[in-house]
Amino acid sequence: MTLRERFDAVIETLERNMPEPETELNYDSPFHLLLAVILSAQCTDKRVNQVTPALFKAYPDVESLAEASEEEVFEYIRSVSYPNNKTRHIINAARMLRDEFGSEIPQSLDELVKLPGVGRKTANVMLSVVWNKAAMAVDTHVFRVSERIGLTTNSKTPLGTEKRLVKYIPSDKIAKAHHWLILHGRYVCTARNPKCMNCAISDYCRYFRKTQNA
Repeated sequence: MTLRERFDAVIETLERNMPEPETELNYDSPFHLLLAVILSAQCTDKRVNQVTPALFKAYPDVESLAEASEEEVFEYIRSVSYPNNKTRHIINAARMLRDEFGSEIPQSLDELVKLPGVGRKTANVMLSVVWNKAAMAVDTHVFRVSERIGLTTNSKTPLGTEKRLVKYIPSDKIAKAHHWLILHGRYVCTARNPKCMNCAISDYCRYFRKTQNA
């Protein structure tokens, strides 16, 4: 099986099984999605969804969070990972949005990554989820699943994985493919004990073939 054939088969199968994948983070505006994604770094979506309803109610917009104190915000997010750093990040991101972007979320990667707490992955999540742009966010699930399936080979960095995926996945499917790979890694191709016998793409998976031939 060529690399192109593997990509085509994997994407076709995932699309058939998950025609309309969505983020599992709860949000009601692009600003609140930004906060949720920042909070989700090295933290589960489930945990983030537990703290964001009260956070979003307390800070419904950029201006309200920009005026908040670290002590106030910390109380809302204290149960997520690295709450001290994330408290500073989301407050300072709100202040930059207010002061430099007219309280609007920028729609380019270069501008998004200027925001505190926003790296390339978070920026790509925003671009793909909010604006349906052909941006591939590579988190731990996407990085692991891509290598295990055989979409990448000995990829060293998330950026390397991102470039490979963007090269071989049709641009109109990239935004959804981000979700396909995350959800597949979260529920089927888990880090430990992947559920290969219940996997729809096992026929195209390099890891599965290796284990079968071992």
